[in-house]
Amino acid sequence: QVRLVESGGGLVQAGGSLRLSCAASGSIPSINTMGWYRQAPGKERELVANMANGGTTTYADSVKGRFTITRENAENTVLLQMDSLKPEDTAVYYCKLQHWSGTYVRGYWGQGTQVTVSS
Repeated sequence: QVRLVESGGGLVQAGGSLRLSCAASGSIPSINTMGWYRQAPGKERELVANMANGGTTTYADSVKGRFTITRENAENTVLLQMDSLKPEDTAVYYCKLQHWSGTYVRGYWGQGTQVTVSS
């Protein structure tokens, strides 16, 4: 069983910064992807950024140049540095880890952390 715990959300003024952290625990295969998704009220959950164990990253177009994803602590922690925040970044941010289990992919979600950007 893999468990994910997020922290770092809060209220920030437009143009400010926040750093989200997600700590993973449990039996984690070395080949995996960790990342962040977000869901705003009335909208579907969307990918923000993720990083595979080898370092390959993916970013949503809306956050490129503003957000940076990193992994540390033997890749059991994933960080999301969010700069130049905009009101449209307001959402619940969820950490996700996925890995192969046999011949299929398993995914695990954190409980989410609220990010609110005021104008």
